Amino acid sequence: MSGKNIIIVGAGPGGLTAGMILAKRGFKVTILEKEKVVGGRNAALKKDGYTFDVGPTFLMMSYILKEMFLEAGKKVEDYIQVKRIDPMYRLKFTDKEVMISSGFEEMKAELLKCFPGSEDSLLRFMKTEKIRYKNMFPCLQTDYTSPWHLFRSVLLKAIPYLQLHKTFWQNLSSYFKEDDLKICFTFQAKYIGMSPWECPAAFTMIPYVEHEYGIYHVYGGLNQISAGMAKAFKELGGELLLETPVEGLITEKKKVKGVKLKDGQELFADDVIVNADFAYAMSELAKNAGLKKYSREKLKKKRYSCSTFMIYLGVKKKYDLPHHNIIFAKDYKNNVKEIFEKGAPSEDMSIYVQNASATDSSLAPEGKSTIYILVPCPNKAATGTDWAKIKESYKNRVLDILEKRTELRDLRQNIETEIVYTPDDWENKHNVFYGATFNLAHNLTQMLYFRPRNKFEELENCYLVGGGTHPGSGLPTIYESARITSNLLCKKYGVPFVKPTTLNEKESF
Repeated sequence: MSGKNIIIVGAGPGGLTAGMILAKRGFKVTILEKEKVVGGRNAALKKDGYTFDVGPTFLMMSYILKEMFLEAGKKVEDYIQVKRIDPMYRLKFTDKEVMISSGFEEMKAELLKCFPGSEDSLLRFMKTEKIRYKNMFPCLQTDYTSPWHLFRSVLLKAIPYLQLHKTFWQNLSSYFKEDDLKICFTFQAKYIGMSPWECPAAFTMIPYVEHEYGIYHVYGGLNQISAGMAKAFKELGGELLLETPVEGLITEKKKVKGVKLKDGQELFADDVIVNADFAYAMSELAKNAGLKKYSREKLKKKRYSCSTFMIYLGVKKKYDLPHHNIIFAKDYKNNVKEIFEKGAPSEDMSIYVQNASATDSSLAPEGKSTIYILVPCPNKAATGTDWAKIKESYKNRVLDILEKRTELRDLRQNIETEIVYTPDDWENKHNVFYGATFNLAHNLTQMLYFRPRNKFEELENCYLVGGGTHPGSGLPTIYESARITSNLLCKKYGVPFVKPTTLNEKESF
């Protein structure tokens, strides 16, 4: 029992996870959240009886979530209910559709139907990427607070599997021949907001993880994970203050002493954990701290993920549409190039559609549905697009494509309510720097030791959790960032803890 006082800025997934773990280990923890609800980009969005997830819509690597609750002495099953989704998602090309399953035999049969002659390549992909995953993932569970940590055995062992000379696309080309088949296994680069033609080959383990462990829906939406964590945190004695925005960090000679609230109140602590968007936090919350490595000028020169154009629809109809769908642009490579190189919103865009009401009737009134639509688009650093000007026309372009290429042929006439987010909204409503919804990019110079560290390198008594710090964006890695930070604080104060287990056999739900 440390008795030390910890303030966490932000009740997103990282802040809530760290709060649970540290409260369980005897720290006095206070979480400050500017919104009325917890979750950040993993919050619930409610309107007219419909419930949407703001951001993430499916849970992968569910065993990590189980471990986080166990770290807090809790069972995740007491807080959320889940259902495995299989087939995991439908992929629609202009000339075919592919149902992607986590069952090996089912997936092999689908490849035989859609890409005859490629079935054997699936087994080779799974066997090879399993080895990569088992060697790479421990690197994402360790901290890199010192350059000497680059010489730890876990990283040295993993170096051959980083394949620093290859991209995601190039690596998939060693397994599959047809471009459309490669796309079935490389579009996951979008999960971290990158182009598969630029994303490091190491991230090929993402589609492997999906196929090996499956994906899950959380009843009530993935926002229920955050709600469950908040409940567990309070049960453990943590203090959660909603509608309590932070104006800045209180610093003295490069030491963080606490936080100043928007209302002028000052709260002091032994350590502060920052769960706000990293670049926003450094440029706004720490703007008076005299940062050098992460000054606002240098932050502007960093590479950032893409943004997303979001449409949340409440519709007065049930649709015969799979739970998860991806409709690819006619020219997918050019679509990606427009987002990441040209900085232009695509007319020929790829679209993700979630029809969660096909699985979960609690999200909408009886007989009705929630339709969640996500379109990757350039972040605000990459484009001069006036989103306020084109918002309505771009929304209608997206709906045109969906009505033409999916079962949503009468979508417009059934819309009862809608919410639309542009990169402006991500920046202004959620304090996301440049509206880059997946945070800092995951290029090689912004990974591992070269990503902002969990024990923040420019300020003492300051720690980071979330997608902008190591190990990166995505719910499972954000949870791991919180565990790393929690363990670092325990190490600082001599509080015993058990290191994460190695990847042998992990149990999902």
